[in-house]
Amino acid sequence: MDRKVVISEKAPKAIGPYSVAIESGGFVFCAGQTGIDPRTGDLVSPDLEAQTRQVLTNLKNVLEAAGTSLEKVVKTTVFIRDMADFPKMNAIYAEFFPANPPARSTIAVAGLPKGGIVEIEAIAIK
Repeated sequence: MDRKVVISEKAPKAIGPYSVAIESGGFVFCAGQTGIDPRTGDLVSPDLEAQTRQVLTNLKNVLEAAGTSLEKVVKTTVFIRDMADFPKMNAIYAEFFPANPPARSTIAVAGLPKGGIVEIEAIAIK
């Protein structure tokens, strides 16, 4: 099975020894995206809503670089620092997945890279 590394100029570079996405077997497997602004390398804001929008924008840009889109996402995993923030994150998430949303898991975590509040990874059909 072929394996292709996906690179996006419109999303943050990997901050460790991993690829932002891998295309294989008709799917695109996206690493978790955080609220990092790809131009500055810093979090866009300490605000949950701003970070969630940036996370999903970054994810959209990675998927588009791979030749697919948010509409073809079949599974996401959301990592969030505080489940009390779930309703706010969920409202913004619904804006990016307005119809037939993908399957999803949401997990509360103790910490995220660069002090982020939310991270989302995805699997999409190519």
